[in-house]
Amino acid sequence: MSGIKRGVSLYSYQEEFFLRKLTLEQCIAVSASMGAYGIESLAEQMMPGYPKLSDEFYEQWHEWMRIYGTTPTCHDAFLDTKRFKHRLLTLDEEVDEVTRDIKHAQRLGAKYIRMLVICSPELMERCAPIAADHGIWLGVEVHSPWSIKHEWIQRHLEVAYRVGTDKLGVIPDLGIFVERFPRLISERYLRNGAHENLVRMIVDRYDRHEDVHGLMEEVEKLGGNGEDIGLARTVGHFVSSDPNNLRDIIGAVRHIHGKFYEMTEDDYEYSIPYNVIVPVLAAAGYEGYISSEYEGNRHLQDAFPMDSVEQVRRHQRMLSNLIGEQK
Repeated sequence: MSGIKRGVSLYSYQEEFFLRKLTLEQCIAVSASMGAYGIESLAEQMMPGYPKLSDEFYEQWHEWMRIYGTTPTCHDAFLDTKRFKHRLLTLDEEVDEVTRDIKHAQRLGAKYIRMLVICSPELMERCAPIAADHGIWLGVEVHSPWSIKHEWIQRHLEVAYRVGTDKLGVIPDLGIFVERFPRLISERYLRNGAHENLVRMIVDRYDRHEDVHGLMEEVEKLGGNGEDIGLARTVGHFVSSDPNNLRDIIGAVRHIHGKFYEMTEDDYEYSIPYNVIVPVLAAAGYEGYISSEYEGNRHLQDAFPMDSVEQVRRHQRMLSNLIGEQK
């Protein structure tokens, strides 16, 4: 059995939370029922009033953690760079906003903050000592279409290694390892009126890991409509990286987003090779959480009833098996 731990990003339950089918407490409870005791939260999604949360809210939060035996792992921070109409935030203003998130994460009892990939290396370096003073580690999310080898991520890693990986690092999103294009996305385009032959061509091009740049223009010349061109654009936002790249940066990783789009009935993720990724992480000595992050809901909600809980449950069973947990 590896030392990898299981958790859930409450982002996974966004559909049910929005439709008032699950409360925040119920999201925590259902995660715990799966043995996923690490709770990653999004204050702007599920904590109304943030950043002005009451003392009573934090007391209730810790009571839920006690009741369900869960642990706050990560706070997902956002950066409101376009708050003002005619200008972006200054670096000092960005530092103030991140400081607010640091204080919130500390009050939650979380150790990590997921920083958006748009955050600059300069911002991360400025915030590192502030976070460290509050017992918080900051990790930039490595999210498609970026990858571990991307120049922007390498700049962040250079800062992390210089400042100290006990303060800064990266949070890999496993969506950077999409081996096969998610069929639920291409099927959504078909329902919207895309042509079957063009959809097949686009998906095959991606699945063969060929260059998809210029695909939009090619599809347009072939008579593609707006949906066909939209799919050609979408595939350019996906990447199929080598999972072995994780070995090179594992010292700068404290937390991982277990992105998934479709769990089949036999607990297999259609697009992302978890059976390769998890052994790589285990062999590299990773002992943090993999936090299930379901992102298939938005591609199905036009035509099918949603059951994000069942999708997360299947994902957790898969992780449990791959980690080697004893039954």
